[in-house]
Amino acid sequence: MPQAAAVAERSPADTGRQPAGSDFAPLLRTIKEQGLLERRIGWYTRTIAINTLALAAVGVGMFLLGTSWWVLLLAPVLSVLCARTAFIGHDAGHSQITGNRSVSRAIGLVHGNLLLGMSSAWWNDKHNRHHANPNHVEKDPDVAANVLVWTSRQAKVRVGFRRWLTRNQAWLFFPLTLLQGVAMKIYGFQDLRRQDSRERVVEGLLLVAHLIGYVSLLLAAMPLGHAVAFAAIHQALFGLHLGLAFAPNHKGMEMPDPDGERRGHLQRQVLTSRNVRGGLATDWFLGGLNYQIEHHLFPSMPRPHLRLAQPLVRAHCDALGMSYAEAGFVDSYCQVLRHMYEVGEPLRVE
Repeated sequence: MPQAAAVAERSPADTGRQPAGSDFAPLLRTIKEQGLLERRIGWYTRTIAINTLALAAVGVGMFLLGTSWWVLLLAPVLSVLCARTAFIGHDAGHSQITGNRSVSRAIGLVHGNLLLGMSSAWWNDKHNRHHANPNHVEKDPDVAANVLVWTSRQAKVRVGFRRWLTRNQAWLFFPLTLLQGVAMKIYGFQDLRRQDSRERVVEGLLLVAHLIGYVSLLLAAMPLGHAVAFAAIHQALFGLHLGLAFAPNHKGMEMPDPDGERRGHLQRQVLTSRNVRGGLATDWFLGGLNYQIEHHLFPSMPRPHLRLAQPLVRAHCDALGMSYAEAGFVDSYCQVLRHMYEVGEPLRVE
């Protein structure tokens, strides 16, 4: 999805410019000594190759089963593989795969724009601002008032249909995520107006190429009715998968006071993030984003190293007496929904 993320380049985790004596500096030294910031090019090469072959296999299966309604069984499979594709693009954007900016950008454009129809430049801009100030209502676009809101102050000013949405947002959250995949494609096209002319041409051409290729593949492989049903299932489940991966990371966690004291990197990232407990299956399903604390502290850390960094980060936080939030898979979503329900509560008792 994103190209080489500027936030990954500027963060203390990558530059080592954290002031001596800070809470973060000792942890950074330990992480570097363990080699956990070193790239895993071989691991990512295998991951990309396997994902590409799996996508190709689904494409062949669509042609083999296209005249039968059984082809719809491939739609959920494709949605999962598209989520894998998005995770690769995400990692490329954080320079986790390689330190070469041109290669990272190319990987992001292929996996984001071409394969998913999701703009790398749009995601890069949005995601950098999120990483710089997670859960900050004035600086993090992920908690800006939009379809959903995250604070009582945002809820109070809602009117009309949006007010009804806020009253019921906890119940509507998962149904709305079914639209997330399509919405992200639309946001990418809208963002073309913000981009400079050179970037706009590359991004736009690849987005159009994806759209034409996707429609052409469906219509060539199956009848129109099958194609419409396949696309609906695929895009809905893809959006749901992305929602499941992103929702538990910060929602319901501490939201810094915009007028409060500026925090250091460690506090700013740890206190606003939540990890999701689980084994290798959870790591795979959530693309490593279940180690959200470690990812935010060290955005360029390769995905397979996040699990190894976790005990070091947790021990460091424990030594400082700093809260380290971690929840089970189901409980993490319960916390998110509970927060959304509480935000909408004042509008239900009027």
